[in-house]
Amino acid sequence: MPNFMCTTCGVQYGDTEVPPQSCVICSEERQYIGWQGQQWTTLQDLRRDHRSRIEAEGSGLTGIGIEPSFAIGQRALHLRTAGGGFIWDCTSLVDEAVVSKVGRLGGARAMAVSHPHFYSAMVEWSQALGGIPVYLHEADRAWVMRDDPAIRYWGGDALELELGLTLIHCGGHFAGSTALHWADGADGLGALLTGDTIMVAQDRRTVSFMYSYPNLIPLDAAAVQRIVAAVGPFEFEQIYGGWTGKTVREAGKAAIRYSARRYLRAIGRGD
Repeated sequence: MPNFMCTTCGVQYGDTEVPPQSCVICSEERQYIGWQGQQWTTLQDLRRDHRSRIEAEGSGLTGIGIEPSFAIGQRALHLRTAGGGFIWDCTSLVDEAVVSKVGRLGGARAMAVSHPHFYSAMVEWSQALGGIPVYLHEADRAWVMRDDPAIRYWGGDALELELGLTLIHCGGHFAGSTALHWADGADGLGALLTGDTIMVAQDRRTVSFMYSYPNLIPLDAAAVQRIVAAVGPFEFEQIYGGWTGKTVREAGKAAIRYSARRYLRAIGRGD
């Protein structure tokens, strides 16, 4: 049976003979049903008119996107780490070209996804790369539309995957929203990979925080303060958001502190 994929969010569902009536993720207030109504595709159909876009993003980082853009339009990141390759976040398309490229980059021993809007075709990715584990925070278990033995649910405030590579539970956008700290990133100065748990702003010098980006629902003060506190113990120079080019190249930690103060003042909760 096919695994249908929502064309608005790009998340793949479990085996069904016919598409679900509606996408659970897009029906919720953080997302939306497409303006033309609920529509579905499959990975096989997506491969017919889309291809993987692969490009260098930074030192040891390779971006993996889809061309032309599909669904939310995010890109994943491949990290060349001391312990072996690692994939952060996910896209809806996995094809021979990208699997070959990942192999040339040293492969991938595991992957992790920041939050449900980016779950995409994570099971397909795992299978294409040899059944590698996919790390998701357990607080978002209910949003997994296609479960699989490769998925590893973790809990708590942080999970060190290897020396210098740590998943950080931030919450906010979703209860289990996560960032990835890479101590060796940015040529040893540290990099924080955030999806849109922490959204890199258009000026690429600041960031912001939202409960819903498309529907413009802000987070409350406590949620923003929790995010800042969660990443506080980690050192990093750069922040890589969920889209190509959305990168704070310097003073990333200071950018988060400044941006949080600005945000709290804007909602009447700052000093």
